[in-house]
Amino acid sequence: MITETITSSLKKALEDLGVSHLPSEINLEQPANKDHGDWSSNIALATAKNAGWSPRDLASEIAELINSDLPNGVENVTIAGPGFINFALSPQWLHDVLQTVLDQGTEEFGKVDVGQGRKVNVEFVSANPTGPLHAGHARGACYGDSIASILDAVGYEVEREFYVNDRGLQMGLFAESLLAFQSGKDVPEGGYGGAYVEAWSHEMPNNLSVHEALDWGCQYAMEDQRRTLEMIGIVFDTWFSERSMVESGAIEQTMKDLSEKEASYSQNGATWLRSTDYGDDKDRVLVKSDGEFTYLTPDVTYHREKFSRADWLINVWGADHHGYIARMKAAMESLGHDPEQLTVAITQLVKLVRSGEEVRLSKRQGDIIELREIVEEIGPDATRFMYLLQSVDTKQTFDLDLAASKVMDNPVFYVQMAHARIRSIQSKAEAMSMWPVEGLDIDLSLLEHERELEVLKNLFNFPDVVQLSARELAPHKIAVWLRELATSVHGFYHDCYVVGDTVPPELSAARLQLVEAARIGLVSGLDLLGVSAPDSM
Repeated sequence: MITETITSSLKKALEDLGVSHLPSEINLEQPANKDHGDWSSNIALATAKNAGWSPRDLASEIAELINSDLPNGVENVTIAGPGFINFALSPQWLHDVLQTVLDQGTEEFGKVDVGQGRKVNVEFVSANPTGPLHAGHARGACYGDSIASILDAVGYEVEREFYVNDRGLQMGLFAESLLAFQSGKDVPEGGYGGAYVEAWSHEMPNNLSVHEALDWGCQYAMEDQRRTLEMIGIVFDTWFSERSMVESGAIEQTMKDLSEKEASYSQNGATWLRSTDYGDDKDRVLVKSDGEFTYLTPDVTYHREKFSRADWLINVWGADHHGYIARMKAAMESLGHDPEQLTVAITQLVKLVRSGEEVRLSKRQGDIIELREIVEEIGPDATRFMYLLQSVDTKQTFDLDLAASKVMDNPVFYVQMAHARIRSIQSKAEAMSMWPVEGLDIDLSLLEHERELEVLKNLFNFPDVVQLSARELAPHKIAVWLRELATSVHGFYHDCYVVGDTVPPELSAARLQLVEAARIGLVSGLDLLGVSAPDSM
């Protein structure tokens, strides 16, 4: 691999110059300015002081040594600024990248075994079964499913899980609201008055008790949520019922274990978690003085149960749950689990805009924008890609008009159009019996055009981007990479003819290999985001 070749040459030069105390890693970057070469290192700036050199003098000596015996793939080494070392490479290293991509195909490109089969539970969405999924659930849904796909691609054994909050006061109010609409009575105070509740009540069988209405409403809501999620390609491995923990006695067992570990105590008739012993800012109530569990108690039991099935827990929570993280980590530590193995990603709010005006949501009052409506309006691909454009810890404005448009300013259209253009080239080549290329000794050294090399440089970066996205749980980095690859593909499409009377057959064959590699890259990246790669737009 070319980066290993470069770092090895840098280490050898430093050793030859008598420089000791080298950093554990030598960082390489791809300069934004193409005049600075293909790769750049700041190793001279990092080591010069301890070695007794000025950074620029050390950089000059390193460059001179490497230039005197250039490693394979390196054309020349120069220095810039206060002591950066820049490497200009021959196209050969990118031709090797091309062959690697073709050999791996869409099944393997970008995938590495970092996780080594470690079990990861990704819990996301987990909306109350009291209504349809609304637009506010969409960001966490798309994000959770994508990080699950990315972790799977780097060798983890991933379980997608939906936590069903099917007990408590809200469920009772939901059942009473359904019955009230069905009988023409007023909705109870604090109940659910949305138009969807009235519509669902007409579907509910007559003469149900509150308990029966609760069961029916929960199942109806879950099925509605399941169908909506499947519209954007999200399928859960597990739907975990909160009520099941009450029925099995798991919550009582957790309370007993907390007491035995002296992690809880009684005061003023309530039971408290000693969460301050584990870094929380105050102790938290587990059981109220009236004997009712707080929201925290079943959640503690649930996370404990998940740890019995996975080595690493990832929760995707909304912005209003930020203060909940410390107490949950404290509870897990008190029960003997490593709190570092519980990761919580907080999704910030998304502002929906249509025709320049903000679209507001109100689940209880009936003014609700369902996730289903968004998918039907802009399609599943645009829904997923647009929600994944930014890091989830930043606020986002989602322009529905832009997402629905077929213009190059629309990010998902821009990327998918790159794939469609590639397929149009391949279709033309197929019609001319030039594709697939078989039985030919293809000369990849013919690929020297700047546009060709830009495509290959982007493909080279993909495995690193996938690993970074997995490490930081950041699918937006895949989206950024896809847009960069699409830009290089569009540039290639405009400037480099692939098949035709003006293109020599040898060059056509090489460029068709490049086109196939770009297709593999686009499909691989889009697949990690749950977005399709259409053949035409």
